[in-house]
Amino acid sequence: MAPPTQDRPRPRPRRRRLPLRLLLPLLVLLVMVAMLMLRGYVHSEILADHRIRPEASTGKVPEKILTGGPVIDTREGRTTSLRVPDHRLVLTFDDGPDPTWTPKVLDVLRKHHAHAVFFVTGTMTSRHPELVRRMVAEGHEVGLHTFSHPDLSYQSRKRIDWELSQNQLAITGAAGIRTSLFRPPYSSFADAMDDRSWPVTRYIGTRGYITVVNDTDSEDWRKPGVAEIVRRATPHHGKGAIVLMHDSGGDRHQTVQALDRFLPLMQQQGYTFDNLTEALNAPSAHTPVTGPGLWKGRAWIFLVQASDDVTDVMVAGLALIGSLVIGRFALMLLLSGAHARRVRRPGFRWGEPVTEPATVLVPAYNEAKCIENTVRSLTASEHPVEIIVVDDGSTDGTAGIVEAMGLPGVRVVRQVNAGKPAALNRGLANASHDLIVMMDGDTVFEPSTVGELVQPFADRRVGAVAGNAKVGNRDSLIGAWQHIEYVMGFNLDRRMYDVLRCMPTIPGAVGAFRRSALERVGGMSDDTLAEDTDITMALHRDGWRVVYAEKARAWTEAPESVQQLWSQRYRWSYGTMQAIWKHRRALLDRGPSGRFGRVGLPLVSLFMVLAPLLAPLIDVFLLYGIVFGPTRRTIAAWLGVLTVQAVCAAYAFRLDRERMTHLISLPLQQILYRQLMYVVLLQSWITALTGGRLRWQKLRRTGVVEAPGGGRVPGPRTPDSSERRPVS
Repeated sequence: MAPPTQDRPRPRPRRRRLPLRLLLPLLVLLVMVAMLMLRGYVHSEILADHRIRPEASTGKVPEKILTGGPVIDTREGRTTSLRVPDHRLVLTFDDGPDPTWTPKVLDVLRKHHAHAVFFVTGTMTSRHPELVRRMVAEGHEVGLHTFSHPDLSYQSRKRIDWELSQNQLAITGAAGIRTSLFRPPYSSFADAMDDRSWPVTRYIGTRGYITVVNDTDSEDWRKPGVAEIVRRATPHHGKGAIVLMHDSGGDRHQTVQALDRFLPLMQQQGYTFDNLTEALNAPSAHTPVTGPGLWKGRAWIFLVQASDDVTDVMVAGLALIGSLVIGRFALMLLLSGAHARRVRRPGFRWGEPVTEPATVLVPAYNEAKCIENTVRSLTASEHPVEIIVVDDGSTDGTAGIVEAMGLPGVRVVRQVNAGKPAALNRGLANASHDLIVMMDGDTVFEPSTVGELVQPFADRRVGAVAGNAKVGNRDSLIGAWQHIEYVMGFNLDRRMYDVLRCMPTIPGAVGAFRRSALERVGGMSDDTLAEDTDITMALHRDGWRVVYAEKARAWTEAPESVQQLWSQRYRWSYGTMQAIWKHRRALLDRGPSGRFGRVGLPLVSLFMVLAPLLAPLIDVFLLYGIVFGPTRRTIAAWLGVLTVQAVCAAYAFRLDRERMTHLISLPLQQILYRQLMYVVLLQSWITALTGGRLRWQKLRRTGVVEAPGGGRVPGPRTPDSSERRPVS
């Protein structure tokens, strides 16, 4: 009998880890949101409470507090108050530190050898820690004035603790100390204490703080004039006083001037200007902080300053993208109009009509659903054509479908799968004619397309021609968005770049080349994933003109799912970056190559790489402004940008003679589509910076774009549900 076999432990299922190319964009987004939220909190745009409690009764406030001094001690159950001795003045400054006025106040105090107490807020301390550091270094005392300056009588104990601890954390991070002094926001004299503020004062004492109000108010916040500030700050009959002034909250030039007059005037009368504990002959209110508490405070200051820096960069990016968007739209509207007027004027011709036949190359890899429509559209061409279908190792019978059609003038060339550039080069080697038309295996031509595409070759300077690619499957929302993009972005861009003579890309769906031009630059290259952009840039550098033929229309099947669209745009954006990097030396070249390098490459980099990467900042600040304000101005600004885009889109649709109904989805496209393009571009940047190599992305086709008849615009058919499933 065989011994029983022991069960082997089952291998644990492998955890799916988030790819780095997805993880990093997510982290960038989280950091941006966190920095914005932190900045909003520190700048009192988030969680700020500006309510002020009206006066209440004083029945629950002890009489000795109401008639006592401005220093109130409720620690350890005490209910005592103190006054400053005669001929001693304690100047106190609220709401700072302010980067403009606090340094001037400190300069005047140092000039007259005077000390003071600065009741600082956590928000201002976090943003300007160097000023608090200077206060402590020059012998002044600092006190808490809460973090965000709310009326504490409205707040819960939890919120009060938060205001105190955050204020203290900021002071620790700025100057390495803790302080035991506290002044409530909106406070006044001791006799103004009421039944709403007194419980707060008692609670503050249980947290270890001495509450300091004032007994002499300069009312400098009213800006009554220098002489009036000095008069109101002066105590009577040589008495001591705690004087209230402000070093923040607005224009404080009267305060600074009054202080420079007040200090020597009172010193001549025998007054000394001390900080609070000096005036009371008490131990210092400052306690040095070391260890984890100190590092926590410093980390807070670092994060706050980082949030300000990051936000400043984002604001600069927003200004840049705004300039790029407006500049691009202005260029497109101006130059595309000039292009349309030039090519549409009566009698416009490139030269003698081009009647010589052309070879159409159709690289195909697993295009069984589309290839029949594609080939039949070519055989209906009004211009004489030779059709070469290069089957790049298809496994779905693509080549067999074409051969079974038995159409005259159509040849099939088979090769082992080697990629689209190799397939095009193989087709070029088998071509019989000097004019080469290239298209995708999922695209259909109108009968007039090839004829319109080759007419610019009447000009011997033209080396390549870009056709007018149209989205054939525009019945879905994603298809409609891409239709807008093709008409508004790609075709207006091509008109603009045609006028500037620096068109960056001949679309793979519809383009034509001189055979001699291709051979001079070495044919199609597989150095990049955007072989169409690569070859176009190479032709520019070789001195050839690249033009746009608006009437050479081709209907292509756009991706029908977010995943397919992601794959396609990821390849496009990464391939464009590769092509820009490959041809970077054109920036320093002379002649045609240098002209393209100093005109074309910067424009492509700005409009096709940088602008889409920064565009989501518009939506980030839109959401921030809607939630935290100013809401109306934010919405108005965003609607202004959308209006400019809508005008540009409408103009593009008019130029292309497209129906305006598809523009209904433009606002949604601008909100959602832009985020997708942002993540795709960011992912491409990460791939480039990490040295990643992106493989060819094959999209699933449905064959919804049919061959047009007699120049008719093709209408989509509805495939079954299994055909529309996204690539897994």
